[in-house]
Amino acid sequence: MADGGGWRPPRPCEAYRAEWELCRSAGHFLHHYYVHGERPACEQWRRDLASCRAWEERRSAGAQRSLCESERARVEAARKHALVWAPRQSPPADWHLPLPQEEKDQ
Repeated sequence: MADGGGWRPPRPCEAYRAEWELCRSAGHFLHHYYVHGERPACEQWRRDLASCRAWEERRSAGAQRSLCESERARVEAARKHALVWAPRQSPPADWHLPLPQEEKDQ
């Protein structure tokens, strides 16, 4: 994230604003409530947006630290979920054979 010797936020501030607005939208609320049974937590996106703006305006070290910790937590949360299916190393031995016909009830 170094660009010309200076630190830059992991995402542009516009991305944090867009995520915050999406999180607050009615469609996202309904989807999140249906899937998870609870309201979506949008506060972290708002804090990240405020930190990003603080970094852009004042080069605040606290804002930099906050953004780094938030992105690390997001990456760790994404890695926490294991794959549902184990990836294959090779195809099954009989992959080229025709599929068995369904037995019809008589």
